[in-house]
Amino acid sequence: MRAKEFLNEQNEKGYLSKRYRYGTRGLHKFKDVGGVDRVYELNRVMMAVACADGSSDKQDLDLDRESWIGMNNLAFPYSEAEQTMMKAAYNAVGSDWEDLNGGDLGSGELPSINKESPVKPFKGYKR
Repeated sequence: MRAKEFLNEQNEKGYLSKRYRYGTRGLHKFKDVGGVDRVYELNRVMMAVACADGSSDKQDLDLDRESWIGMNNLAFPYSEAEQTMMKAAYNAVGSDWEDLNGGDLGSGELPSINKESPVKPFKGYKR
């Protein structure tokens, strides 16, 4: 066996030989329209696959084109110092950013959450 038979790096970008295609089954290649984020596009396509039933490729899948996070990244600073560091970094790099919690670093349950379990506690076995 020659090295060129198992080294794909020598091929042109995007080229897959007929020999390699013959050995695979159901091979699809896709990307988002702008070519911005392949991982996000893969995630969205796999979610749509989970919604489909496989009966037709013309199904009307009820899936938003983009989730609330979309093509953005997330950062979770835990302290005031980390939050200040993140803001300085955003300004240095020139990133567009938004503080979704308005500077609040605390977390808590909503008031509607049950504070006590509705299940009676186990009293133990009789002895």
